[in-house]
Amino acid sequence: MTGFRDILTRFRPAASPGRAAPSGVPADRSAELRAELAPPLALLAQSEADARTVRERAEAAAASRRRNAEQQAEGIVATARAEADGIRERAAEQALCAAENEAATLVAEAEREAAAIRQRAEQRTPALADRVVALVREDLVARGGSPLVPADQRAPGRESARGSGP
Repeated sequence: MTGFRDILTRFRPAASPGRAAPSGVPADRSAELRAELAPPLALLAQSEADARTVRERAEAAAASRRRNAEQQAEGIVATARAEADGIRERAAEQALCAAENEAATLVAEAEREAAAIRQRAEQRTPALADRVVALVREDLVARGGSPLVPADQRAPGRESARGSGP
């Protein structure tokens, strides 16, 4: 970079005051400015090139990281989907097992109830049948008919309509 002294030399007269001197070569101000600004502009151009290189590297690194992140995300999603299928299968198996256990419990309870009903029916049927037969005989006798069942097969504890014993 040009110093302060070089700047002042621009304003210095071409010759000392006095007698007229032969004319000199006019100063080329634009060439002087170009010569003065060339080194800083060259450094600036180099800085721009460095910045462009840094930007390109950063964009390449960002693109690479983006691709890696996308691949990693795809892997995570694929793993999650595979695990989700397994979890769904296990949940379905658990639900099926629970339903089967509940059904088995209900069937066992129904079988116990049916056995209890059968036992009560077996216990009550003979007494009820005897009672029905006796009522039918009484009804027939009351209407003036004779009992259809012989006296030796009559219900126990019942007397015949004619007053004879069993």
